[in-house]
Amino acid sequence: MILDAGPLVAIDRGERAAQSFLSASFETGAVLHTTAPVVAQVWRDGSQQARLAKFLGTIEVHHFTIVDAQAVGGLLRRSNTSDVVDAHLVVLALRLSDSIITADTPDFASLTSPLGPQAPRIHHWL
Repeated sequence: MILDAGPLVAIDRGERAAQSFLSASFETGAVLHTTAPVVAQVWRDGSQQARLAKFLGTIEVHHFTIVDAQAVGGLLRRSNTSDVVDAHLVVLALRLSDSIITADTPDFASLTSPLGPQAPRIHHWL
């Protein structure tokens, strides 16, 4: 599963739903991913974000490469949208054949609509 900013903020805050999600993820062996741009959206002060820092050490954080940039740009053109960070999550989901968990499902619906049946599944974060 690929995590957008919403779940990361919930983990950082120690929200009960986030703890339940993490427990279930680890019990089922789910592999969790996010992107460096998503981390940038939620990172403010590492000295006060110990929970988030610890969690980020347990998942795969994907960088934004030139290949990603080209795929993201193409997706933004096709979807007539402009959110580079969300588009990067969609590109990653396509590459990994994985789902995205986000609190911003309408934004992702716009991004993925041009992809038709090949669009990744989008799950709403609480």
